[in-house]
Amino acid sequence: MTERPFHEGLEARIADTVAPTLEHMGYELVRIQVSGKERPVLQVMADRADDAPFRVEDCEAISHALGAVLDVNDPFRGEWTLEVSSAGIDRPLTRAKDWERYAGHVATVELAIPMEGRKRFKGVVLGADAEIARLKLDDGSEMALPRASIRRAKLVLTDELIAATALPPAAAN
Repeated sequence: MTERPFHEGLEARIADTVAPTLEHMGYELVRIQVSGKERPVLQVMADRADDAPFRVEDCEAISHALGAVLDVNDPFRGEWTLEVSSAGIDRPLTRAKDWERYAGHVATVELAIPMEGRKRFKGVVLGADAEIARLKLDDGSEMALPRASIRRAKLVLTDELIAATALPPAAAN
């Protein structure tokens, strides 16, 4: 089974509902996010399991498939909107494989529970396992952050990240 990102509450229930369909289609769930109260917006962020570039056609296919799944297991009362997107360049780091893949790049992390008197950290990604994400801070110290305590973690858009994620000229066509 593919490693799935950690979610809580309604977002966890939605992730459990949509992830099997995504995986069957050849995608991986990156993040579920619900925003808004009057007319909720459900954002589903995904990657291609084959690591090929994510295209508009991928968003369309996922949107159609998940729309059908969510119509049956309607997570909201009343009207709501489904948005499907790729993780993008300055992507969230939600799975251990994301932390491993982007080791060496700069990220920001916000914890739910303060550690050493602070909730926010910025540094170079060193990797992660199932429990701990590692970050090298600007002062050279290393932090072992409990993944279960991470509220948000995302890459910082840098020239190095852009260069590392740029498509080779032949693949861009």
